[in-house]
Amino acid sequence: MNAERIIRIVAGSFILISLALAHYHSPMWLWFTAFVGFNLLQSAFTCFCPLEKILNKMGIKSTSC
Repeated sequence: MNAERIIRIVAGSFILISLALAHYHSPMWLWFTAFVGFNLLQSAFTCFCPLEKILNKMGIKSTSC
């Protein structure tokens, strides 16, 4: 599995978990959803993704940018 697939899995999981937490616990969890969405948006333009850097240090190679 490459870094792009892992990033998509983690981002999608974070969004779904934070939406569930916002529904069942506190609406403040929507700020976390917005943070994840903002990081996805900025990484599309800047090619900088913090999770990609972490995965590269773990030895998982990326093919993006």
